[in-house]
Amino acid sequence: MTLDELNELDFSNIGEWPTLVKAITTLLLCALIAVGWYFFDIEDQYLQLERHKQTEQELRQQFEIKQAKAANLDAYKAQLAEMQESFGAMLRQLPNKTEVAGLLVDVSQTGLAAGLEFELFQPQKEIPREFYAELPIKLRVRGRYHEFGDFVSGLVSLPRIVTLHDFSIRRAGGKNVEPGKRRLILEATAKTYRYLDEEEGS
Repeated sequence: MTLDELNELDFSNIGEWPTLVKAITTLLLCALIAVGWYFFDIEDQYLQLERHKQTEQELRQQFEIKQAKAANLDAYKAQLAEMQESFGAMLRQLPNKTEVAGLLVDVSQTGLAAGLEFELFQPQKEIPREFYAELPIKLRVRGRYHEFGDFVSGLVSLPRIVTLHDFSIRRAGGKNVEPGKRRLILEATAKTYRYLDEEEGS
């Protein structure tokens, strides 16, 4: 079939077209219908399928995480009990109201036992926190370097928590003091802590 014969085809009488032309036209129409069907219907279903696959993957991951947690539930309970016990032990290191006075005595006795002379021992106003309160104590002590070390070691060995902050060391006395008798002055803020009961914390 030539190009001239194709140009002479009568669209009002398709039944008279040659068989080859009818077959090609039918194939083209079927292809156009299939492409149109895909874009107008199947593509939306395909996109919806992809969304469902992604949702399935997310749900599967959530399931695996929850399954792992459920499998380790006994271990988590044991860990929680251990943490509660450890937390309770730490809380016991915080004095309550009645024990704070004794703790202040322990701090001063530790300094005296180390051979230090207290020039200032001044408890400050208590600072409440979430579940505990800080009690800062301004300290100024006179002594030798090794005595300061003994004092700090003594504080660490106390059964209650005491921390030192903002400390500075300077030479005490004038320039005429003999080298063997030179003393130092330590200024610091010691902080002790106490547990706030439920009525105070609320």
